[in-house]
Amino acid sequence: MRVADADYPGFCRVIWTAHVREMSDLAVAERQLLMDIVFTVEQVIRALFSPDKINLASFGNLTPHIHWHVIPRWHDDRHFPEPIWGRIHQTSPVLRPAVSDEALMGALSHQLSAGVASD
Repeated sequence: MRVADADYPGFCRVIWTAHVREMSDLAVAERQLLMDIVFTVEQVIRALFSPDKINLASFGNLTPHIHWHVIPRWHDDRHFPEPIWGRIHQTSPVLRPAVSDEALMGALSHQLSAGVASD
């Protein structure tokens, strides 16, 4: 699921559909599947948005449900070097690659249908 955040285009959440609180509550094969999807989303975001770094985060403090944040980061983004939930350091907007929801979903579908993330 793409997050609507103009400062972080390509920011996605990977949400496990069954209500599970912790990664260790999943069977080993389910954990592997979930992480394969997270890594595939990371690869697609890197290819489409060319970020300087990807942040992966799984908190669930407010919503105790397994989900991963896959966040493209740039050295000149609003919060760098802090997490995107931290203090703002840059106030001038920076243009990022414009990728439609359809193009992102198409790339994700293509990569996921090809199998698991590859190196």
